[in-house]
Amino acid sequence: MMSYYTPAGGLPDQTTLLTDRAIVKEAYTVIPKGVFRDIVTSNLPGFTKTRSWIIARPIAGFATTFSQLIVEIQPGGGASHPEPEAGVEGVVFVTAGELTVTIAGQRHVLAEGGYAFLAPGETWSLANEGAELTSFHWIRKAYERAGGIALPKSFVTRDQDVTPREMPDTDGAWATTRFADPDDLSHDMHVNIVTFQPGGSIPFAETHVMEHGLFVLEGKAVYRLNDDWVEVEAGDFMWLRAFCPQACYAGGPGPFRYLLYKDVNRQVMLTRGGDPRPWG
Repeated sequence: MMSYYTPAGGLPDQTTLLTDRAIVKEAYTVIPKGVFRDIVTSNLPGFTKTRSWIIARPIAGFATTFSQLIVEIQPGGGASHPEPEAGVEGVVFVTAGELTVTIAGQRHVLAEGGYAFLAPGETWSLANEGAELTSFHWIRKAYERAGGIALPKSFVTRDQDVTPREMPDTDGAWATTRFADPDDLSHDMHVNIVTFQPGGSIPFAETHVMEHGLFVLEGKAVYRLNDDWVEVEAGDFMWLRAFCPQACYAGGPGPFRYLLYKDVNRQVMLTRGGDPRPWG
């Protein structure tokens, strides 16, 4: 059965020692689950009965290509026009409750594990029509157009309905749930789920151009971030800058799974400072 960590907010009591695992460095950041407290939530314009934890945004020394929010909507809440920028694409991934996503007039009810890709310029809305709180990740990126390539199309699916692809020569210890075809060049970002079975590992230091955001959905591991080994567990978020060396060992006793963002499928543009070309 799939399991997805969802923060609940609250505050530690006044007798709690100030000990935690938050790390901010040039090459990476770790935001542990203990940081997701009531006092660091943000309201969102155009949303009702909603609060969010903004865990990544473009800022000097941090994320450069994306933003990521954990959004919590109470029953009866939502937004008729969630995305304020026409050139921005998004992914919604539900971890608790049910979320109604209406795309171009078609209504979809996403339960836990539900996934929606929202294309740039799409008409869509969000609502919690159920009786329980709903929580989801919302990842946003300015879409980068490429000559001769059509815009991607919005779609809805579920974690439970997508067969993970085993990494070569791992006997299933390492697999990736790919929601978009990696060879489809219309997609300039991928938001996947990576799964390691207990004892599974990335057995080399990945060093690559893709920027990463990783939210641990389930389990625990020791993660190599640049030149440090860092313990992480369900509820922790990691940001890795481009070319940050990375590896991991899954600790068990159950699977180690994380929601992974990366920017892909585009040439490095040198004559406009490397900034994404506005959509439209």
